[in-house]
Amino acid sequence: MSLLAEDWIREQPRLPAILVALLSASALALALIAEHWGGLQPCILCIYQRYVYGVALAVGLCGALLVRPPLARAVMILAGLVFLGGMALSVFHVGVEQHWWRGTAGCHAPALDMTQSLDQLRAQMLDTSFVPCDQVPWSLFGISMAGYNALASLGLALASFWAAGRLYKDRPA
Repeated sequence: MSLLAEDWIREQPRLPAILVALLSASALALALIAEHWGGLQPCILCIYQRYVYGVALAVGLCGALLVRPPLARAVMILAGLVFLGGMALSVFHVGVEQHWWRGTAGCHAPALDMTQSLDQLRAQMLDTSFVPCDQVPWSLFGISMAGYNALASLGLALASFWAAGRLYKDRPA
């Protein structure tokens, strides 16, 4: 990045945390739009990936609102670690989609109690909402949403670590 960006980060140490919060909120909004207006029902791993952005949003808000400038570096390191965790979860999801490994228990259809009557089985099936994790509901250029999320999470982690490294570069940490 340019020297201008480094100066900007050192002069405004809370702004990287604000960007983390805004980008995390945007990712959550995009997921909700895809679900409610795009008709893409999330599987359990998709829901877990939303939690990562919720944690990153909280970290960003804490950094923007509560943390004094000397701790801004720690906030950005924490945000980077959260995004790395999100990337790992997304890569796991891509592996499930590609059938490289099995997903979690929530990725598979719930077991039916075969001792029930046909009407009870039908009611149980209708009451159970299930979205398999190994199905790719949407892709672009052969990359699923989980794949794009892995790339975005990696980019956000690297940007967070970069910002942490630039905060108070000339001052003792």
